[in-house]
Amino acid sequence: MLAKPNPVYNLAKPASLAVRIATRQRRRMYARFVEKLGVTAEDRILDIGATSDTAYESSNYLEAWHPSKDRITAAGIDDASFLERQYPGIRFVFANGLKLPFADRSFDVVHSSAVLEHVGSRRNQAAYVRECLRVARRGVFLTTPNRWFPVEFHTLLPFAHWLPRKHFGAVLRRTGLEFFADENHLNLLTRREMRLLADGPGDFDFDVCTVALGGWPSNLLLVGVRR
Repeated sequence: MLAKPNPVYNLAKPASLAVRIATRQRRRMYARFVEKLGVTAEDRILDIGATSDTAYESSNYLEAWHPSKDRITAAGIDDASFLERQYPGIRFVFANGLKLPFADRSFDVVHSSAVLEHVGSRRNQAAYVRECLRVARRGVFLTTPNRWFPVEFHTLLPFAHWLPRKHFGAVLRRTGLEFFADENHLNLLTRREMRLLADGPGDFDFDVCTVALGGWPSNLLLVGVRR
């Protein structure tokens, strides 16, 4: 097994069963994004976490599936400038989600898929959520894997991520996956923990909902709508 992941922090091979399942789940999450925030063709969208990966069908899925390309700004720390050529109308900006280079309420909605678990400590995760809220005029939609799902999506290991963080890290190091033992690379969340990240901002109403796989909640969706 590889010790370091691909650009989307994943060890699954392209076109594998795990990747096909992930694509199906992301289709469902994209549909929830449109539904929960009432996204229209005119909305200005910021997608935080654009990746340089081109091997997975569902990498940069918002850019691929949303029809109004000219309303999307893709942002990230990877070089995903190819998106501007692949999907004419899209704008790409190098940006760190912990300190976005945009003014308050610059976008109608902010979308971020599977980034929150990679920004580091709980303090960093809370700061990331606050930045998303700051630049959103109407709403935010953030997704992350559910820690209590039996299989950890990035490493494909079953159950080990249910252990306390210290012990999970020890398992990762023993199995040659030191990269994921660092919380700056992987810091999973439960539903309760994700909801706590949204505490503080008083002008948003929040909901943490899920999508399920085999009847078990696999992904958490933080939806925030400005009052």
